[in-house]
Formats: sequence, C-alpha cells, structure tokens
Amino acid sequence: MKPRLLIIDDDEDLRTQMRWALGEEYDVTLAEDRESALKAFQKKRPDIVTLDLGLPPKPASVEEGFAVLSEILTIDPHAKIIVITGRGEKDHALRAVADGAYDFLNKPVEIDELKVMLKRAFYLAGLEREHSEMMSAVQPAFQNIIGTSPQMQEIFATVRKVATSDIPVLITGESGTGKELIARAIHDLSDRRKGPFVAINCGAIPENLIESELFGHEKGSFTGAHIQRTGRIELAQGGTLFLDEIGELPLALQVKMLRFLQEQTVERVGGRELIKVDARVVSAANRNLMEATANGSFREDLYFRISVITIQPPRLKERDGDVLLLSYAFLKRYAAQSRKKLTGFTPEAIAALEAYNWPGNVRELENKIKRAVVMAEGKRVKPEDLDMEDSGPKQAVGLKDAREALERKMVLDALARNRDNMTRAAEELGISRPTLYDLMEKLGIGPR
Repeated sequence: MKPRLLIIDDDEDLRTQMRWALGEEYDVTLAEDRESALKAFQKKRPDIVTLDLGLPPKPASVEEGFAVLSEILTIDPHAKIIVITGRGEKDHALRAVADGAYDFLNKPVEIDELKVMLKRAFYLAGLEREHSEMMSAVQPAFQNIIGTSPQMQEIFATVRKVATSDIPVLITGESGTGKELIARAIHDLSDRRKGPFVAINCGAIPENLIESELFGHEKGSFTGAHIQRTGRIELAQGGTLFLDEIGELPLALQVKMLRFLQEQTVERVGGRELIKVDARVVSAANRNLMEATANGSFREDLYFRISVITIQPPRLKERDGDVLLLSYAFLKRYAAQSRKKLTGFTPEAIAALEAYNWPGNVRELENKIKRAVVMAEGKRVKPEDLDMEDSGPKQAVGLKDAREALERKMVLDALARNRDNMTRAAEELGISRPTLYDLMEKLGIGPR
C-alpha cells in the first residue's frame, strides 16, 4: 500500500499539479475547503497532510486554514501537517508550527523540496506507529524495555531463554543501559514471577551495614540491634535476588555470598541457625569483573559462580534507530503525566538527538526528555528545551571515530539548516548529491 497523503488547497491547478507529481509514490486525496478536508481526513486517515492556510470562504486570510489545522490535530494529535504559505507570511507559518504543524513550505512549491520533507515526515510517522504497535504487542515483562534494534532483539531473545531456568545470570554494561530492567524481565518471565523481586545496590550501602542488610541480624548482635531483622536474601524466598553493583561487595562478604550460592543457606549476623533460602540470583556490574579478579579485588570463584550466563546490554549509541523510538516513548509518558499537549520534536531537535553520543545512555536520554516536557512552550520540543543546542558527539576515541563523528555532525547540521533539502545541503558541504547519500548511508543517518 502506498502512504496516504491529503492535499488541502483551494487552487485547482496546484492541486492537480501536486497530484500528478506525487501520485506515483503516494495515495493522494484532494480537498479544497474546510468541509471537504475534514471529511477526507476522517475517511482516509492520511499519514501526512499538506495545508494551504488561505482557504474559502476567506482565501485572503488564514482563519480557515488555522481552523482546519486545529480540527485535524483534535482528531489526531500526532498528524503530520505541512503548512504551505506565501513567502511574506513567515509569521503565520511559525504560528502554525507552534500550534502543532509538522513543518512549513513557502510558495511557489518546489516539488523536489516537498518530496524530501514528505519522506522525513512519513519516516517519523512510521516510527511513532511502530512504537505504538510494539507496545501493544510486547510481552508485559518487556514493556519497560523499549527497542526494536537488532541489538536489543538479541537481548530479548537471551532473556526469554535464561528465564526458564534458575541458573545465575550476570548483567554487565555501562550505567544507564537498563541492567535492572533486564533483571526484572528475567524474573517476570520465570516461574518465580509470583514471588518477590528483591533488589539491593551493593555499592550504595556503607560497608559496616551491608552484611546486616544482606544476611539479617539477631537481636543484640551489635550495638543498635534492638530487634531481629530479616536480610534481603531471606526476603527473596521463592523469588529473585538482584545484586546490583556486586563488584563493590567487600571481600569478606564475597566469601559469605559464595557460601550462600553453593549451599542455599544463610546465617544471620549474631545467629547460629542455618536458614534455607530458595532464591534465584541475578547480579549486575558496570566494572570489569575479570579485571577485578586479576587484581584481587573480586574472588574468581565467586565470579564464575554468578556468571554462568552473561548478558551485556549495548550502549544507547550502538542501538540502531532506538534513540528516536525511546524519545517518542518518553515524551508520550511524561507529557501525559504533566498534562501537556506535546506532539513531537522539531527537525532540529531530532538532528540533535541523533547526533549526540549519549554517554549516560538511556537514563540520560530519559532525563533530557523530562526536562524538555517541563521547558517546552509550543506543541513540539526544540533543541533548547532539551538543553542540546550544542550537543554534538562527545569524546570520540581515535582518529577514525573522531572523523566520523565530525562528518556526522556536519551532515546533520547541514540538513537541519537547509530543512532537509538534499541538493542545498550537498552544495553547502561541497559535495555532490550522490556522495551525500553515500555518506549518510555510511554514517547510519536515516531517510530524510
């Protein structure tokens, strides 16, 4: 099926010209006024709309055009509407974008420029639809782990396999890559899902308290132990124990943890009774535990005990296409919480999101979107709302990486400045259009 396009314009010659120019690629529907436009939108539900603001019965004003814009966005807040304006009507165009239009184009319409804009609008509409479909079809265990990239599909497949057994799993990777979410997914897909999921961050608790937190203590076992306390390991009975940042566990407690993993029993601090505990252990670390075993800060026997299966979620920058997918998901979530009617991102914001290196991974992206929801004043998020006005790739390592990072930033900046007009962007960069297409493919920059 061809993508659906609705063209709203009172100029019959222009409507005919655009239908002729675009009919081969798109399923084109035409409308000449507000009534016919709204009927066509309700019936066809097009992915994209082009809208001339000057419509009958008042073609000399923009009143009817803005009414159509408002009513279409009421029907579908995520509709992509490209406003067509006269060259002297930039204020109207900017107002339309602030009111929720996707973009604007000046008359006379250059078909090549319109085609580029349509391709990018359809790409974003498809991305939003893909996210919606994915969320409706995804297993409940994966609802908080968003990603359609091959890298994440591989993680999902591994999680499904390991969830069916009780073998220990070690999740490694940078901070912010979703290690605890993966641990929860393993629990939710396992036979233990009706039992508790007990998480403890081994690096966040003072060393003099961590033993009591994990193993519990008897009343009077030390100063301040006024009552008996059940440890986190016991609380995980029948469920899953998640040991986050296990690499920070003191060596003395590593011995005690190894004994629990081998014998499935614990002994409270100050106690003499061995308590049987049936709990699966999933661990996580953002430091290299193999290096830690080599320098003596982590026991080798414990490492091999907890890492029967190792899962390493990729950095956000390595997840093909997931940055925008996650951005839209977070925007929808936090805009709903804040009761703000935000419909998406400006092309400049999208370019900034795609160009950034995301050293803080998904957590950093989520925080950027939270900020943007608070700061945004229009219907769409701008780079300044994200605090990303100068957010090019950071800390590229090596000459090849640095060169690719610079090339990527220059291409994205040129495309943003030229509103995705490939010819003008190529001219600005001093290369041919075919060379620009090849460069975009090499750098992994999606369709414009």
